[in-house]
Amino acid sequence: MHFNAIQVILVGIVAFIAAIDQFNFLESLYQPIVMGAVVGAILGDMKTGLIVGGAYQLMQIGNMPVGGAQPPNAVIGGIMATVFAISSKLEPGAALGLAVPFALMGQYMVTLLFTVMSPLMARADTAATKADVKTIANINYIAMGVLGLLFAIVVMIGLIGGSAAGDALNSISKNYGWIMAGLSAAGGMMRFVGFAILLRIMLSNDLWGFYFAGFAVATIIGKIEGLSGSALLIVAFLGIAIAIYDYQTSVRIKHNRGNSGGGEEDGI
Repeated sequence: MHFNAIQVILVGIVAFIAAIDQFNFLESLYQPIVMGAVVGAILGDMKTGLIVGGAYQLMQIGNMPVGGAQPPNAVIGGIMATVFAISSKLEPGAALGLAVPFALMGQYMVTLLFTVMSPLMARADTAATKADVKTIANINYIAMGVLGLLFAIVVMIGLIGGSAAGDALNSISKNYGWIMAGLSAAGGMMRFVGFAILLRIMLSNDLWGFYFAGFAVATIIGKIEGLSGSALLIVAFLGIAIAIYDYQTSVRIKHNRGNSGGGEEDGI
């Protein structure tokens, strides 16, 4: 599948905005589940974009920088996974595996840019002592513009290359099916690894009961014909209901403790 110039330019603009949003706007526009839908709509297959974006979101949901170790970049990885899935008609798992090198390239660019910008921080400190707001703003604008431009270039090159490589990938999938099967298996595992990392960080001993209860309910609903397609949505609503009830109970207990001294409200 080949893309026209307008599609390539639009995807580049989306990557430019997402790159800036990741570190500056912080509106979560850069999240793969958003980028997948947007890029999919631009490339003419929003459904595939949503599926791949959601899968990539699960893969990186628990990723976070630890010291000097940086996870693969979510912006470029999510966009390129969508591009590969649409251009080469790949399964989401295989597309995720092919997008990882691009995600690593994106993170190398982020690290390189931050390293180059480090000396400018001394100039920003000097400008701050002089209350020179314009200089500080210009330094930030330069960093934002360069980062967005780098991401846009990588994505546009990957988009053109991915489109051109579509026939080759299809040929590989037919003649060497074990390669694509391996990529699909690896991409499938990445989603669970990402979610496991998130659980490892967030889950406390008090919440294990809810975890197993949710797993059991999802399994039961998944076996019911007519409800299996919305099993996760139903479990999510149950979780929201429990969270709201727990929050209201906690607020009520705290309020009662505040009134433990008695008063007219208690009828005493």
